[in-house]
Amino acid sequence: MVKQTIQIFARVKPSGQKQPQGIYSVDEDEKSTTSELEIIVPRDLADGFVNNKRESYRFRFQKIFDQEAKQEAVFEIIAKPVAESVLAGYNGTIFAYGQTGSGKTFTITGGAERFSDRGIIPRTLSYIFQELEKDSSKMYTTHISYLEIYNECGFDLLDPRHETSSLEDLPKVTILEDSDQNIHLKNLSLHQATSEEEALNLLFLGDTNRIISETPMNQASTRSHCIFTVHLSSKEPGSATVRHSKLHLVDLAGSERAAKTGVGGHVLTEVKYINLSLHYLEQVIVALAEKQRSHIPYRNSMMTSVLRDSLGGNCMTTMIATLSLERRNIDESISTCRFAQRVALIRNEAVLNEEIDPRLLIVRLQKEIQELKDELALISGEPRTEELTEAELLQLEKLVASFLEESSIPSARSVFGADMPEDFSTALSILKKFFASDPLAFSMYF
Repeated sequence: MVKQTIQIFARVKPSGQKQPQGIYSVDEDEKSTTSELEIIVPRDLADGFVNNKRESYRFRFQKIFDQEAKQEAVFEIIAKPVAESVLAGYNGTIFAYGQTGSGKTFTITGGAERFSDRGIIPRTLSYIFQELEKDSSKMYTTHISYLEIYNECGFDLLDPRHETSSLEDLPKVTILEDSDQNIHLKNLSLHQATSEEEALNLLFLGDTNRIISETPMNQASTRSHCIFTVHLSSKEPGSATVRHSKLHLVDLAGSERAAKTGVGGHVLTEVKYINLSLHYLEQVIVALAEKQRSHIPYRNSMMTSVLRDSLGGNCMTTMIATLSLERRNIDESISTCRFAQRVALIRNEAVLNEEIDPRLLIVRLQKEIQELKDELALISGEPRTEELTEAELLQLEKLVASFLEESSIPSARSVFGADMPEDFSTALSILKKFFASDPLAFSMYF
């Protein structure tokens, strides 16, 4: 079992040339394992010369990626350790949180223009399959699923009917919960991927089906939460123990203020659902941070239900807070940092996911039974059956008679133990059951 708090990282998006950049600084302490981000709020003359507004905010993260940070560095520090734990049999989750246009999708999925712009998902897939090729001691099976949560409804992004059907006609992914409070997703398909190329093709297909629209905050804004999941199973040859692990790579839709975006119609409806689901996510985070809290409201939204293990459960979880520190976005960036500080208080307990495959166990036991039967046939010189022969039954009757008369036969005494039967029929019945259940014992006694 690995007990640790959720790891939090921050990434600052490069500013546009036309937008004035807010003032901030990053303090990298070589002696400490954390970094400090300071955000300076510029004074607004409209507030007057005398005001009590706070002008400086400080937040601590495991590491802060500045505007010049490369995609490769983000993967190496954030995603690679989580991928390693998944290969070892632990569950892992990486999710990006921030306002619209702050770089979440670029960080998680990446850009399509240059190979170096690949995000966490394609780099993680590449790393996982490279490691699987190196390890010949185990047999691995990899499956991919891609879930989209749009307006609080779940959809399978890998459903081939996306091309020919409207969103309303597609089957919705629904949540089922068993008696052990494990979550199962109905209508979400699993696709086996035997190579990096097949996995990347599934990612490309899912991204093609994502819902994207233009808003005043972002020209290509993702209007849904998307959870790309890698399901990994491994076992050693001849072993009945199987390890199951899963890696959630989550691109959350961006939070945005409806008044600030000035949108209406269906886009306004999308904004409401996005902000509501993020609000429920925050409620879960606040509840988990309170030690005395007995009820955690996971069921309030589909996203928090799906990510139940990732938040306060059996998972090694990492959060990336994406920040746009342009002056017009400073308030939202401060809100994102505050959210990250609350997330950092949550402690997860990740356990190794091992189980015995019942099918493999049955095959192994059947093999052992057959080997014992073969060994017994070799000792006795003839094939054994579970039924005792007439000759064996006659020997049993003689044994019982002698035992009841003399009580000195060691073999019979070891069978009956201290509870010696008084009559012949009872003793004979006991011996029949004993030798029928253990044919090898008959050969040992006679």
